[in-house]
Amino acid sequence: MAGGDTATVPGTPQSLARSRPRYGEMAIKAILLIAALVSVATTVGIVVSLLEPTIKFFGEVSAVEFFTSTDWGPLFEPPHYGVLPLVSATLITTGIAIVVAVPLGLASAIYLSEYAKPRVRKFFKPVLEVLAGIPTVVFGFFALSFVTPLLRSVLPFEIEIFNALSAGLVVGFMIIPIVASLSEDAMSAVPNSLREGSFALGASRMITSLRVVLPAAFSGIVAAVILAISRGAGETMIVYIAGGGQPNFTLDLGQAMQTMAAFIAAAGSGDVPVGTVDYDTIFAVGALLFVMTFVMNFVSARLVRKYREVYE
Repeated sequence: MAGGDTATVPGTPQSLARSRPRYGEMAIKAILLIAALVSVATTVGIVVSLLEPTIKFFGEVSAVEFFTSTDWGPLFEPPHYGVLPLVSATLITTGIAIVVAVPLGLASAIYLSEYAKPRVRKFFKPVLEVLAGIPTVVFGFFALSFVTPLLRSVLPFEIEIFNALSAGLVVGFMIIPIVASLSEDAMSAVPNSLREGSFALGASRMITSLRVVLPAAFSGIVAAVILAISRGAGETMIVYIAGGGQPNFTLDLGQAMQTMAAFIAAAGSGDVPVGTVDYDTIFAVGALLFVMTFVMNFVSARLVRKYREVYE
C-alpha cells in the first residue's frame, strides 16, 4: 500500500472524491442562494423606496421640528410635523402588548416544554398557533366591541370609545403565539442531561424550569420577545380600529392615540395628492418605523450571539 493509496487495495471502500457532478445538489444550492438574494433584494427595495421621498420631505420640513415637536397635523392648515405623538403612541401600545404577551407566552412555553405530556403538547401547541392566523381586523373589532366596553365597566377612570389601553391589550393577545411558540422551541432544544442533572441534585421541576432551562434557552427567548416587539410595533389594523386616529401626546391610556402604522394606513387610504409634502409624510414616518424595528432586530441579533449556548 504505497503512498497511502487505499483506493487500489481490494476490499477497501471507494474514494470519497466525487466521480461526477451532483446536479441535484447544485440545483438546491442555487435555489437557496436565490431565496437569500430575494430576501436581501426585498430589504434593499424597501430602503430605496423610502429613501427618496424621505429626503424630499426633510428638504421641506425641519428635522428638528419633526423629531422634537409634539404637534402632529400634516393634513391641517397650518400643518404641524412633530412626530412625537405617533412615536409615543407606538411605544405605549407596544409596551402594553409586551406586558401582556411576555408573561403569558413564557408561561405557556414553560408548560408545553416542561409539564405537558407529549400528547397534550401536540394538541395545544397547534391550537395556540392558530391564534396567530386570525386576521388582525377581527382582533380590531373584538377590541372595539368587547374589550373596550368591558374596560369601561370595570375600570374606575374614564375610558374613551377609542383608546390605547384596549388596542395594546389586544395586540398583546395577538403576539402571544410568537412568544410562546418560539420560546417553547428554544426550551425544547435544551438537552435533557441538564434537566436530569438538576433533578439529581434534588431540584423541583419548577426550579429546574426557571433556573436551568430558561437561562439555557435565554438567547432563543430574547429573539422571540424582540420579534414579538417588532410585530407589535408594526401592527396596523388593531390600533387603527380600536386606538383611534387622534395623535395625542399623552400618557393617559384611556384616550385615543394614533400610532405610526395607523397614520400610514389612514393617510395612505385618503385623498392625499401624490408628490406633495403631505404625501411624503407617509414615507418619512415609514422610514422612522423601519429604523426603529431594524434597531430592535439588530439588538436582538447581538444578544442572541452573546448569550447563545452551544451543546455537544
